[in-house]
Amino acid sequence: MADENGRGVTGMDTSRHNLNEVAADLVARARARGVTAADVLVAEGESTEVQVRLSEADRLSRAREKRLGLRVFFGKRSATASTSDFAGASLERLVDDTCDLAKAVAEDETSGLPEESAMATDIPDLDLHDPAAPTVEDAMDRARRAERAAMDADPRITNSEGAECASAHGAVVLANTHGFVGAHRSSHFSLAVTPVAEGADGQGMQRDSWFTVSRKWRALETPEAVGAVAAARTLRRLSARKVKTRRVPVVFDPQIAESLLGHLAGAVSGYALYKGASFLLGRLGQSIAPPHVSIEDNGRMAGRLGSRPFDGEGVPTRKTMIVDQGVLTGYLLDTYSGKKLGMASTGNAARGPGETPSVSPTNLFLHPGGASSDEIIRSVKEGLYVTDLIGFGVNPVTGDYSRGASGMWIDHGELAYPVQEVTIAGNLKQMFRDIEMIGNDLEFRGSVASPTVKIREMMLGGQ
Repeated sequence: MADENGRGVTGMDTSRHNLNEVAADLVARARARGVTAADVLVAEGESTEVQVRLSEADRLSRAREKRLGLRVFFGKRSATASTSDFAGASLERLVDDTCDLAKAVAEDETSGLPEESAMATDIPDLDLHDPAAPTVEDAMDRARRAERAAMDADPRITNSEGAECASAHGAVVLANTHGFVGAHRSSHFSLAVTPVAEGADGQGMQRDSWFTVSRKWRALETPEAVGAVAAARTLRRLSARKVKTRRVPVVFDPQIAESLLGHLAGAVSGYALYKGASFLLGRLGQSIAPPHVSIEDNGRMAGRLGSRPFDGEGVPTRKTMIVDQGVLTGYLLDTYSGKKLGMASTGNAARGPGETPSVSPTNLFLHPGGASSDEIIRSVKEGLYVTDLIGFGVNPVTGDYSRGASGMWIDHGELAYPVQEVTIAGNLKQMFRDIEMIGNDLEFRGSVASPTVKIREMMLGGQ
């Protein structure tokens, strides 16, 4: 099952009006029990995933599911529950049990729905749904072609961990006692392959992967292109070396640079901030990065994987500049965390049926710079180009950062040889200040996206 972002949920257009009726009816039932406020989130859908390995079908899964979550308030007391049984008697029990639970819990002065004036009044079509329904045979064919392209790329690729092709369609409805009823549909398609290469020098095997993902089936990259990139990424890891401990420039490839934005999103989440658990506490309005760094969260981008017309509380999504020319200018907030900070929601509430809202980015990305990735690499006399990170050595409170890494050694502006079993360490506050160059290769392969990023210097722990 999934949340209101449509992640992992699927659904058919023919059921959407029925979902609206179910949600509105449950709100009415809650009103009849004397609640002061309530909201209902309903999601349904279907998904298909196939996996092949060495051209043989390895796994096939199909799922269809429907789930409903009810949240009720009696003054400042609240409770949330969910069910997958939509029978009338079951829904009656859900309302009764949730109301009884809410009356029994302690008051929370911050709890409550958003103000009625904060509700979304327009539900724009953000082009999030593709009615295409690839058959199992279509998905299997794409997975086989991707794996075959990877295996045929080089004789050193001797094995495969498999290729996967997946599709999902989703429908979500949110209703509350303000009279708000909002609905949207979504789709999600993906293809990925993980080849294994064996070196000729006795240094063992290496694996890597590549993928394509889109709201639209026909917008996926070709299986041959996915397989070729996966093969190239795997082959470049062969004959990896260790390097000596030193301080050097570090270049993050786009897939790895995304993780820096993830740490930033956690630091500007309202929940981390009001709890005092953020390395950016008290920095709003201050410079935290060079002027060429701008970071945006935008839930209204057409066709993007993080887009949605309204958030998990019915508040309209929007564009929020988190960092504008190096200055921290915005937080990510839902209603609860916003109230704790004395601020308004930014439309970043996320939730699944039966869950209380939390904060999540929509489409979070670093604005691209003017340099190509090759130009960034050429700017480094000696340093590390990071293509993989291991472990979770990041302290969100202090910003201390230490993670295992592998990648390519840069020698006089050229990618010289693969490197593994090293550690890169620093502090996120200094790392954001030390962003020297940003690439022009921004590409959305998820809800968080970044171009290539060069950090002026980090400690590299090796031999």
